[in-house]
Amino acid sequence: MEANISLPRLLLKTLLLFVALNLAFAGTNALPALGRLSAYNRLFPGRPRLPYGDDPTLSYNVTLFNLEAMFAAHRISAAPKPADEYRVVLIGDSAVWGFLLTPQQTLDAYLNAARLTLPDGRTVRAFNLGYPTLSLAKDLLILQRALQYQPDLIIWLTTLESFPHNKQLASPIVQHNPQAIRPLIPAYDLPIAPDDPAFVQPTFWERTLIGRRRALADLLRLQVYGVLWAATGIDQYYPESYPLRATDLEPDSSFYDLADPLTPDDLAFDLLRAGIEMAADVPVLLVNEPMFISDGQNSDIRYNFYYPRWAYDQYRRLLAEQAAQQGWNYLDLWDAVPNDQFTNTAFHLTPAGSALLAEKIGEAILTP
Repeated sequence: MEANISLPRLLLKTLLLFVALNLAFAGTNALPALGRLSAYNRLFPGRPRLPYGDDPTLSYNVTLFNLEAMFAAHRISAAPKPADEYRVVLIGDSAVWGFLLTPQQTLDAYLNAARLTLPDGRTVRAFNLGYPTLSLAKDLLILQRALQYQPDLIIWLTTLESFPHNKQLASPIVQHNPQAIRPLIPAYDLPIAPDDPAFVQPTFWERTLIGRRRALADLLRLQVYGVLWAATGIDQYYPESYPLRATDLEPDSSFYDLADPLTPDDLAFDLLRAGIEMAADVPVLLVNEPMFISDGQNSDIRYNFYYPRWAYDQYRRLLAEQAAQQGWNYLDLWDAVPNDQFTNTAFHLTPAGSALLAEKIGEAILTP
């Protein structure tokens, strides 16, 4: 009889405890703190690029939106900056992250392999904080976090596709981190609505343990895949073949809903300004990244799949003018890499193309 009585009591206590844990979890927003609990840089090495993976079982990687977990998994979090290190942080899109490139073939890897040394004796060490998706707001989000790691130079690689206003909140990592973006809007007078519906605003139920079960599972998966990544060095899926960037193009001169001529207000230059102001005393080098320039059908109308000639030419002019007016350090490398060194898009580079870009940027780092 006592056993029959104690079992319902036990079940009731268990239920009450489960409810209490869910309420506490929803009220404290514990995910960032949990993200900082990482086996990376402890049990196995930190990753050379931020976690991102469309097929985790093939890439030993996972896409998640917990910035604390992403940076805790990166090797930039491994140890304090040495006194003899000149720390360079690279931010940008999937071309910087290194789509279809191994960790030894990315821009940061080639910069580090060059063993660049400044006149004062410090050794240049580059860290890859690029992240797939094209959005200046996404770059600003990562830049804000990167400043905690004492960079001596920020190199911000970008392209026109990151500049339209309707692209700024299109990146999922921006959408899922409104708490990080919203304070920047009034601080830097950004043209973003704080209540934009693109921001993901979880309900109370979605903030409970049950509601966060996918995010919690992703945190666990990131740790598990760290073991496999450390053993293999594989952090993305490399297909045996893939379609090359388009050479023959459509006879279409449109670029989103923008009209000829472009004006500075058409593009999100305020996001660049905000990033440079945020960096404060840390110098920022803006780089207009290389792109494929088609010589195929309708190449008189479009440079490539992404850009009509009129829009890209005016973007280059406007960016150069803004840089000159604002005193920004700017390097235009739009045509610095030969056409045969692009892979599946107009931005993704071959290993040789990545090495060539590293050579150009290395020269800029060493130029006073």
